[in-house]
Amino acid sequence: MVKKTQLLLIASLVWLFAGFNVAKIGIDAYQSYVEIVNISVSTFVFLIFWFMVFGPLVKKHTQRISELNEEKQFFLNFFDAKSFSIMAIMILGGLGIRKFQLLPEQFIAIFYSGLGSALFLAGIVFGYNYFNTNRK
Repeated sequence: MVKKTQLLLIASLVWLFAGFNVAKIGIDAYQSYVEIVNISVSTFVFLIFWFMVFGPLVKKHTQRISELNEEKQFFLNFFDAKSFSIMAIMILGGLGIRKFQLLPEQFIAIFYSGLGSALFLAGIVFGYNYFNTNRK
């Protein structure tokens, strides 16, 4: 059991770890594809995922955590069941795509770099929310 505000720190660490690893896969694959158009597409992927998925997700879970009634929470309560399901599908999908080489390396480079950066930013914002909440 942890204090409910510590759930934000746990979420931060999970998303930083996931974002770093996904971005690293993309960046490692990027070596042969560094072109302005590819970087632009990666930036577009980042913006789409940040503003349509992970930004709202951070806001939703930060609010949900702040509204929890009990001060002590099970450490996995940083997410709800739906979010854990989405995370599992994303992880399994990503592993399957790479293991079975379902998409070209250029796609992996462009998409994973943008996606991983958005995931990493989610970790940063969860961390910011944790430190901001504990200052009050």
